[in-house]
Amino acid sequence: MLNSYIINQLKQYQTPFYFYDTDLLHKTLFAIKEAASLFSFKLHFAIKANANKNILSIINDYNIGADCVSGNEIKRALNAGFPAHNIVFAGVGKTDEEIKFAIESDIFCINCESLEELEVINSLAGLLNKKPRTALRINPNVDAETHRNITTGLNSNKFGISVDDLQYIVDHFLEYNNLLIDGLHFHIGSQITNLNVFKNLCYVVNAIQKKLKRKNILINHLNLGGGLGINYENPENRIPDFQAYFSIFHKYLNLLPEQTVHFEPGRSIVGQSGMLLTRILYVKSHGSKKTIILDAGFTELLRPALYQANHKIINLTSQGNLENYDIAGPICETSDYFGKSITLPQSKRGDLIAILSAGAYGESMASSYNLRSSVRKYFLNTLAEEQREKILTKL
Repeated sequence: MLNSYIINQLKQYQTPFYFYDTDLLHKTLFAIKEAASLFSFKLHFAIKANANKNILSIINDYNIGADCVSGNEIKRALNAGFPAHNIVFAGVGKTDEEIKFAIESDIFCINCESLEELEVINSLAGLLNKKPRTALRINPNVDAETHRNITTGLNSNKFGISVDDLQYIVDHFLEYNNLLIDGLHFHIGSQITNLNVFKNLCYVVNAIQKKLKRKNILINHLNLGGGLGINYENPENRIPDFQAYFSIFHKYLNLLPEQTVHFEPGRSIVGQSGMLLTRILYVKSHGSKKTIILDAGFTELLRPALYQANHKIINLTSQGNLENYDIAGPICETSDYFGKSITLPQSKRGDLIAILSAGAYGESMASSYNLRSSVRKYFLNTLAEEQREKILTKL
């Protein structure tokens, strides 16, 4: 994945740092845009996956919108050049200030997550003398078959409007006269690899649409969220099968005339483009067990500690015999591990370690716990400018 020339270059940098392959990012963006265009689907990048300004600038070049879950993410999107009319705003706990900022910024849509929030948005819109487009985020009670901490579409989750509250909104629809409620929003979870899950979502969406149509409620756009997973075990499969993903919705969604369909991909776009580079500080022995202590911890990459997530880990500077190691960070927490019983070439102090598939929910979730320094970032750009232009013009 990394040739010897690049590895020698990386050795010169102080670790830990994120290393982004922007060539792969360009190729992934081209692939998802090409696949979405087959069905005229619209895309909004989930900024929570990676808010790095350089990454956002590249994504914006592909005329992909932004999916935001905080007021500051809206500001970051606008500052990165995303047009307001291509920004959507979700989030289960929007403050009044964030809602007002979204309304005043004339973004494409505010995705509302509760009955009480709908009333707040309606009230604030009236005070601002605006009529913002609003979508109802529905909790469809669809099992995403993913980790419990990244499942968002079950009745037990905090996200979305319940079926009971949806009925109340339908019965009182005309009371929300400061809002243009013309969308439905769904997001059932993250790192979903079983595409049949999305088929089940389509069935629920169809049933809800049918119910609203009987009440003469016009829905102009559907937002099906994101959630498509990537291959962490074999990151050599670097670009997801976007066409297979979108084909599920094309086949099973019953769309109304002129209805547009929106998606909010995040991980599937940036996940494989980033890796965390770190050095071995110490190798400890506890009887037959060996533990590697790295200079990166969950302050740089939280997913393994938070989700028990597995990232492929490779030693870039050793060709020794294979051994098993537990791989830990320096943070004063027992959960600060990147993996247990990981097979690596015989490893020693100073070896350069790469933790792969870290482009999503890596840098964006980094913290300064233990007063850690901010993680550094470097970028690989080998595509010539004219090659990038060819990719863009093909779209």
